[in-house]
Amino acid sequence: MRVLISNDDGVHAEGLAALAEAFEGDEVWVVAPDREQSAQSHAISLHRPLRITEVGPRWFAVDGTPTDAVYMGMNHLMAQARPDVVVSGINHGPNLGNDVLYSGTVAAAMEGALLGCHAVAVSLASPPPHAFEHAARFAVALARRVVQSRPPAPMLLNVNVPPGPVRGYRFARLGRRNYGNAVVESVDPRGRKYYWIGGDAAPHQDLPGSDCNCVLDDGLVSVTPIHLDVTHDALLSELRNWTLEGYRKEPLP
Repeated sequence: MRVLISNDDGVHAEGLAALAEAFEGDEVWVVAPDREQSAQSHAISLHRPLRITEVGPRWFAVDGTPTDAVYMGMNHLMAQARPDVVVSGINHGPNLGNDVLYSGTVAAAMEGALLGCHAVAVSLASPPPHAFEHAARFAVALARRVVQSRPPAPMLLNVNVPPGPVRGYRFARLGRRNYGNAVVESVDPRGRKYYWIGGDAAPHQDLPGSDCNCVLDDGLVSVTPIHLDVTHDALLSELRNWTLEGYRKEPLP
């Protein structure tokens, strides 16, 4: 199996190394940001050049975002033989619920799916110190199952693993949690104001069947399929009945 591994914690992150090592016997390529790029979401560098540094055999650092790394990996470094699966992680912390909208880990996997490859984002849902071996083994098993299943369209899965040995897993929908609405104002040594946004993670909503409940309440691995088409179909059907005064509504083709 040919595997492209990336992350948002940087090319030297422990979670990345643990994941690459776990794919024993596979052709593993690592293409990751040269430094931490957490919470970069799906940012891509369209207005500046990128540089690639070879860290080791089939191991590369890109001076860009997680999306840049996967894009360069698939369209340049592995262009002659694309991967069977893209695996992003292992993130140093959870990516649950609406975290997926901000996560560079998830964005790296999403870029792989957008480019036509099956993809898995893996996060370790625990505070430091991190022990990645159990999450790495689960990620390998899941990636192999994805490739073996041969789905007709690219499959994108978001995985969160609680600390310790894996007791079980559950296929779950995204939950809901946030980091509050705090804005902390302070003053730098030159007298200029600066601000920190966000804060500590708020308790998640109690939504049975959600990834938050699965991991944080039940201590199980959550596996959540993510749809790349974000169209709100139900609302689209309702909007098609609207009319705007003074404007002509064109019929569907």
